[in-house]
Amino acid sequence: MNITTKKFLSPVLMILGLILMIVSLAMDIAGSEAPFRGIMLVIGIIAFFIGLYLFPTMKHHRKIVYFIFLFPLLFTFAVTVIIPLVLGICYSFTDWTGIRFTQVIGFQNYLTMFKDPAFIWSILITFIFVVLNMVLINLVGFLLALLCTSGLKGGGFFRASYFLPNLIGGIVLGYIWQFIFSNVVIGLTNNISWLAQSKTALFAIVIVYIWQYAGYIMLIYITGLTQIPGDVLEAAKIDGANSTQTLFMVKIPMIASTFTICTFLTLTSAFKQFDVNMALTNGAGSVPNFMGNYLSNGTQMLALNIYNTAISKNNYALGQAKAVFFFIILAIVSLIQVRISNKKEVEL
Repeated sequence: MNITTKKFLSPVLMILGLILMIVSLAMDIAGSEAPFRGIMLVIGIIAFFIGLYLFPTMKHHRKIVYFIFLFPLLFTFAVTVIIPLVLGICYSFTDWTGIRFTQVIGFQNYLTMFKDPAFIWSILITFIFVVLNMVLINLVGFLLALLCTSGLKGGGFFRASYFLPNLIGGIVLGYIWQFIFSNVVIGLTNNISWLAQSKTALFAIVIVYIWQYAGYIMLIYITGLTQIPGDVLEAAKIDGANSTQTLFMVKIPMIASTFTICTFLTLTSAFKQFDVNMALTNGAGSVPNFMGNYLSNGTQMLALNIYNTAISKNNYALGQAKAVFFFIILAIVSLIQVRISNKKEVEL
């Protein structure tokens, strides 16, 4: 195809594509039930990018091709993450019902959620849960990684065994452990189930989550440990360092970046804990006196509280406000954690 043809065809296809996309989106917004509007949108996108690809320039042609190949990923990310986030923030200031809203009510949803003792309690136990899991999962995962890289016979079997719980879905895992706590462990605790009291129920959730997630973190630590150069370990041995000194003076400093990754993963994952919490206790557990109120949802963590507010209580606007607040907390805590961990990496 010569340059003259490209100069003519490229703008025609781009303009045609834009027109088709705008018309199809306008029809959708207007509530049209025309069955061809989806096909029109797809044809418009394809036509626009073919015209963009044929754009007669050599200087930026490679960048155009890169953008075309990246567009599906960028478009998907925008549709599933960016646009819902922006819309969610906007809906949190309205009386949104999940379908439509009638008025903007400002910060009323945010004021309401901070007056709810159950929501404040869910924030507190979520932070407790996060701290316990971030410490214990990384400790258990690192110890398992040391065991599996120690030259022990059957190391591959142990790696697979420790990782296996991570392959079980959180809902299924919760019901399995619910049976264990209610029928097996109960005999060891004076016939009182761990899930019957809020304090022990929270620790039960911690145990289940460690059992599920430690194997995954173990694999990341194994990757870090196996990448330590053998000549460095050999030099430490020649210098007279014992196994404990080698661990703390050589291995741990050399996998500092691995610790950063693992702490970040455990932090964000624990904050977003939902499925095990719902399947194991569904938030049940009594708190006799919190802010002068009796709470019956003593193990309801933040993600489950947001879900129950929006779905069970059918209050989507308030649930969205809680979700926005949850996003802010998670973003701030994650940034602080990564900054501290990076600083520790430099020091090590």
